[in-house]
Amino acid sequence: MKGSHPNRIILHIDMDSFFAAVEVRDNPSLRGLPVVVGADPKKGEGRGVVSTCSYEARAYGVHSGMPISKAFRLLSGKDAVFLPVNMARYKEISDEIMEILKGYADRFQQVSIDEAFLDVTDRVSWENAEEFVMRIKQDILERTGLTCSIGCAPSKSVAKIASGINKPDGLLVVRPEDVVGFLSPLPVSRISGIGRKIEERLNTLGIYTIGQLADADAKLLGSELGKVGLKIQLLAKGIDDEQVKEWREPKSIGYEETFDVDTDDMAFIERIISHIAEKIHNRLLKERYLFRTITVKVRFEDFETHTRSKTIRLHSNDKEKIESISRELINPLTGYEKKIRLIGVRVSNLEQTKLKQRLLDDYF
Repeated sequence: MKGSHPNRIILHIDMDSFFAAVEVRDNPSLRGLPVVVGADPKKGEGRGVVSTCSYEARAYGVHSGMPISKAFRLLSGKDAVFLPVNMARYKEISDEIMEILKGYADRFQQVSIDEAFLDVTDRVSWENAEEFVMRIKQDILERTGLTCSIGCAPSKSVAKIASGINKPDGLLVVRPEDVVGFLSPLPVSRISGIGRKIEERLNTLGIYTIGQLADADAKLLGSELGKVGLKIQLLAKGIDDEQVKEWREPKSIGYEETFDVDTDDMAFIERIISHIAEKIHNRLLKERYLFRTITVKVRFEDFETHTRSKTIRLHSNDKEKIESISRELINPLTGYEKKIRLIGVRVSNLEQTKLKQRLLDDYF
């Protein structure tokens, strides 16, 4: 990072409450109601989490990642509607939105099912940036019936922060000369990559706002947080040269299972591992990937979470290998005198098989 280029014009598009908004669009009778998309609440006994929720539900304190049981309690008596995740439908609408956005971009980068960055430097000037962004918002609304929030700035990090300021249906343009003044009063948690633990560390140093982070002693940040401290300070100063680039391959493939009842039944846990290994294997075959690294995650009844990984010598898509190594990694974690709430398995260090297969076919 050498410094942001003031001539770059970057947009961050974030769909508003996407899953819930799609459900409301498809079923207008839900409009105005607290809508929660996620695990089955099972009348307050459900074990999963909220995937997303409407702004009406957020008004009662519900948010993404919250235990579904807590969301159920918060919305008790509020005419709330709880719906299962319909990922195929959301993906269909997402693909439509991303195609619209690509038509406006010099360079395009989808970062999640409902978020994307656009580099529009060669298409627009700062003088007409707001008009250009309004056109995108109107196009998405007319063609999909959905609203989005857009931040426009000289860098990806500032554009992402800007898109979250005026949600829902927000629009904020941060010109190069306004970046420092815009960032300064905001809490440090607004910077992407600063989670709860880093925020707490910064708070112990007396750093609460982005402006304070920008002005902090670099040596102190380096000694307390290492390279991360120096990186987030650059972002706090508005210095970010990261390019908008098309996402091409998944970094990992994995699945998790949250149990209805906490368990220490090893036979049951092994059946879950087999089930997850089967799902991973099917996706590896479908998308033609090989893996080298396997990671398991175990969450206990008190929410304490452990992960363990192992990397094998050669790439593979062997289901039995996923299963056996997952068992090997999980076994030491089952010696705790606590029951298990969640099991997860993930493969990474991926490589596509298409070219390898062609070479093998040619050879034989």
